[in-house]
Amino acid sequence: MKYREFGRTGRSVSEIGFGAWAIGGSWGDVSEADARAALNAALDAGTTFIDTADIYGDGRSERIIADVLKARGGERPFVATKTGRRLSPHASEGYNKDNLTSFVDRSLENLATDCLDLVQLHCPPTEVYYRPDVFEALESLIKVGKIRNYGVSVEKVEEGLKAIEYPGVASIQIIYNIFRQRPADLFFREAKRRGVAVIVRVPLASGLLTGKMNAQTTFAADDHRAFNRNGEAFDKGETFSGVPYDVALQVVEDIRRLVPGDVTMAQFALRWILMNEAVSTVIPGAKNADQANANALGSSIGEISPSTMEELKAIYENRIAPHVHQLW
Repeated sequence: MKYREFGRTGRSVSEIGFGAWAIGGSWGDVSEADARAALNAALDAGTTFIDTADIYGDGRSERIIADVLKARGGERPFVATKTGRRLSPHASEGYNKDNLTSFVDRSLENLATDCLDLVQLHCPPTEVYYRPDVFEALESLIKVGKIRNYGVSVEKVEEGLKAIEYPGVASIQIIYNIFRQRPADLFFREAKRRGVAVIVRVPLASGLLTGKMNAQTTFAADDHRAFNRNGEAFDKGETFSGVPYDVALQVVEDIRRLVPGDVTMAQFALRWILMNEAVSTVIPGAKNADQANANALGSSIGEISPSTMEELKAIYENRIAPHVHQLW
């Protein structure tokens, strides 16, 4: 495992982190035993960055993380959580000091810690980015010692650019993968210039970029890949990166021919993300130990050649961009 600086926080983190959405919910049934095994495997492989959220399994993900870390002992990895999606309705006015404090207190309890490494606003309504009082509330949580850093998980490039105008924003979490290349156009450059860490989520386009899906693949009723294809539950771009499933399957076959024989397509897709030096860490999910171990290997495979990178860019521009580029 290789490591990178996490923006201006003074911390370094593993290039491959652990995305803990799958062990919380909305990815089909994942037993607690498998969830624990997946997280332990990632940590054994050198992962030092864990990303979760208070809403994943209504706190289940956070509590599993706390239990695993307690059982392991030793130096605690960097644990990031997210907040805001517990609001109902999920509206801008709910992002206030009282609610944010209450949510943070709950995450402190779930994660069994007295200070959170990083709290991220969880894809808030666009209006929130234009409310300095929200970011002042986060500053107040730093002052009282409940959080060390704060950031924002965004849906759109424009939201990321707006968020990093606030000097206290330490990190931005954003979707970036072979099917979602727009962040590299401007956002990454601006984030790097300002010393803002970049956390990449949905790196495998909800599993499409593993190359293991086909037209007959089925998903459990409680898997967002079954119930959110058209944005029925949350932003459409979170599921298959917003790419129509049939189009994506065709393009996966174009990508497959570029993958070296000694690596998996998933590892290749993770390495593609890490080719951009603005990326601090990438957070694939894992439902079991085998997936976690395979993900971790994405840090150790060789660089992708410039010619292959150009081919992947052309595939995106010609086949995928018309469906997603200007939307997110």
